[in-house]
Amino acid sequence: MSTEPELRRLAAFTLDPAGGNPAGVWLGRALPEAAEMQRIAAEVGYSETAFLAPDGTGRPGAHRVRYFSPASEVPFCGHATIASGVALAERSGPGRFLLATNGGPVEVEVDRRADGHLWTTLTSVQPWVREAEPDLVAKALAALGWRHGELDPALPPAVANAGASHLILAVAAYGTLSGLDYDFDRLRSVMLAADLTTLQLVWREGPSRFRARDPFPVGGVVEDPATGAAAAALGAYLRWRGELLPPARLTISQGREMGRPSVIEVDVPDLDGGVRVIGTAVSLDTPER
Repeated sequence: MSTEPELRRLAAFTLDPAGGNPAGVWLGRALPEAAEMQRIAAEVGYSETAFLAPDGTGRPGAHRVRYFSPASEVPFCGHATIASGVALAERSGPGRFLLATNGGPVEVEVDRRADGHLWTTLTSVQPWVREAEPDLVAKALAALGWRHGELDPALPPAVANAGASHLILAVAAYGTLSGLDYDFDRLRSVMLAADLTTLQLVWREGPSRFRARDPFPVGGVVEDPATGAAAAALGAYLRWRGELLPPARLTISQGREMGRPSVIEVDVPDLDGGVRVIGTAVSLDTPER
């Protein structure tokens, strides 16, 4: 790794710079102070910026990573991890990396496929899932302007965590999802009280295909166009519910309603353990003239 810090900008879960979820990736020899990382993340302005530095153990590919939204630090971010994998591989070549996140170790593997592009596979920390408290669901629905009868009874509300906590709400009709228009401040208060990073709002369009939207007011962002951490949480939730039999793969389409389409692949390899999220990333950096 170069001795000079480098700040990259990439869009994850897409090969089109106009799609996916933009992320900042800061690479250096040592992490800046938290206040400085927060300042940089706010200046970058993307939903998250990942800050990476060697973890000090001397192990090849081992890094400490912290994630900051424009408003606050978050424990884990999937799309910024996908982008980080591509950025690291562009520096040192494809291979395995171990990222020490605030929530635990995340394994990252980057390979170059036949299409010539670098693809990142992250394996989440051990996830957990629990039923959502009725009061939390009621407050979230009120902030969203949704009625309980619009939810999919086959996929009841839950809180799932594969590095960060997400309230999963599945709707019965796509029209409910496509018409999302929520009370930013009200939902932010609900989420802060419940220690939620995003809401994973989904509609099941097929046995292994979902459409998703993810409000992110706690990070100062109205909506995320691709949310890898929430995708991993959804995979863990479906495994917990018995909705799939591992090994299984899910495809999540997100960001279309925002004009930044993304495709997230999720592998649920075992009956226990971390969930894998797969994607690529494209540079948004302006070429030097």
